[in-house]
Amino acid sequence: MSADETKRRRTPGSRKPESALAPAVPATRHVLTLLTDYGLRDIYVGVLRGVILGIAPQATIVDLSHEVAPQAVAEAAFLLDAAAPYFPWGTIHVCVVDPGVGTERRIICARTARATYLAPDNGLLARVLERDPPAHLVSVENAAYFLPKVSTTFHGRDIFAPVAAHLANGLDPRALGPEVRELQPLPMPRPRELGPGRLAGEVIHVDRFGNLVTNVGEPFARRVQAAQVGKTRIVGPVCRAYGDKDEGEPLLIFGSSGFLEVSINGGDAARSLSVRRGDPIIVELAPGGRGGGTPPTQDAIVGNIDKGEKR
Repeated sequence: MSADETKRRRTPGSRKPESALAPAVPATRHVLTLLTDYGLRDIYVGVLRGVILGIAPQATIVDLSHEVAPQAVAEAAFLLDAAAPYFPWGTIHVCVVDPGVGTERRIICARTARATYLAPDNGLLARVLERDPPAHLVSVENAAYFLPKVSTTFHGRDIFAPVAAHLANGLDPRALGPEVRELQPLPMPRPRELGPGRLAGEVIHVDRFGNLVTNVGEPFARRVQAAQVGKTRIVGPVCRAYGDKDEGEPLLIFGSSGFLEVSINGGDAARSLSVRRGDPIIVELAPGGRGGGTPPTQDAIVGNIDKGEKR
């Protein structure tokens, strides 16, 4: 392979020819991440890890999170998109938030220039594949790579885990089944313009600390003056750190994922303000245009104001 060809294979977002075998990166020790709504009380996560290690003992397994709210596909999509850019090239992301387990819903394997994603076809991959477009999308159907007996309630163990392990051993994703062209969409709420200087947003995630992560993105950072969430109005300016406010005081801050958050220094905003995922937030903005363009990783959800136009 020439130097130019090597460079081309490792360029994020590049698409490989249909005839290419498309390994994300030549590696003998793949990183596999696990993202589920299983929690840690039961044996489910341990069993996934056991199946993977039984087939690919060389794999490095990273538990991305197992505390996604049950059946919360949109939350899982947000977490995957926020985390995936920080993993090595060639990582295999295994995502099992699967309300349709046992039905006719498809399981999808997506191979991109950077990574491989394995998830149910329920919108979970919609956000991450906007940023990291796939070279191949495959419907996972080849039972030769499943466990011998497949239950209708635990596809994580019987399909996702063994398939991920075989991928870690170098399996070409196209051996898993036919290629597909379209995935199930995921409705992704965007901030809506209510009038001059006012946006209607939404809480899209509540983290372990009770921080309320909204869908209002960094393009608006310099214009946010105040926000109303629940019965509480928080007045800016936007803080640079949680400690900019006294302990117990609510604050506005743009978190590490690039979204406006409502937080309480040393406290739990979700509990104190009686707010949960899906609740609205009204943001007051200083004059200054529509907020500018959107970062590539947040396309179609933040920085673009919904004024009723079709996309």
